[in-house]
Amino acid sequence: MLLKLLSVILPWPLRRKALQSWFGYQIHPTAKLGINWVFPRKLVMHAGSRIDHFTTAIHLDYIELGENAKIGRSNWITGFSTHGQSKHFQHQTDRKAELVMGDNSAIIKNHHIDCTSAIHIGRFSTVAGYNSQLLTHSIDVFENRQDSAPITIGEYSFVGTNVVILGGANLPAYSVLGAKSLLNSAQTETWMLYGGVPAKPLKAIPSTAKYFTRTIGYVN
Repeated sequence: MLLKLLSVILPWPLRRKALQSWFGYQIHPTAKLGINWVFPRKLVMHAGSRIDHFTTAIHLDYIELGENAKIGRSNWITGFSTHGQSKHFQHQTDRKAELVMGDNSAIIKNHHIDCTSAIHIGRFSTVAGYNSQLLTHSIDVFENRQDSAPITIGEYSFVGTNVVILGGANLPAYSVLGAKSLLNSAQTETWMLYGGVPAKPLKAIPSTAKYFTRTIGYVN
């Protein structure tokens, strides 16, 4: 705990070296962490990636940000490490408590990301807006135990503000999840607008939509 506290207050060049030396993290010279509390078991940050101020990420086994990937301000990212002694999730021997973000992907700000099971966000995808919940774990009322399942967001997808995405859900590549929707299933159709509670396919997206062909993650 003391080393963690010390690392937070160091100037960034020294902090980067400390995080690599003390915790074994892999942080590219052009990557950056803001003033935050980000301490997974293993952290990999590729060129140009960053995690902004006031974000918390704890109890995860692994976080990886691809090139130019971004986690914005004030996100709450939690997990449930597979290295603990808890009786929870012992029936899930292949569970991974991880967040993996592809190149040029982004989580904007003030979201709750539960990585009890893996969350993978594809290249050029955006978890936009505010106050969304990505929740991989819940109580299985039939078995009376905690259970979890991964969440996958395909490449070049767009997640609208204030949504809920539950474990086992899949948002296909080249698709949009509308604001305030609930995605609780594995959808398969690409180039599709999904929306509603629960979310369902609503309207095809034309392949000419420029968001889905951009070569830079940032949108002006």
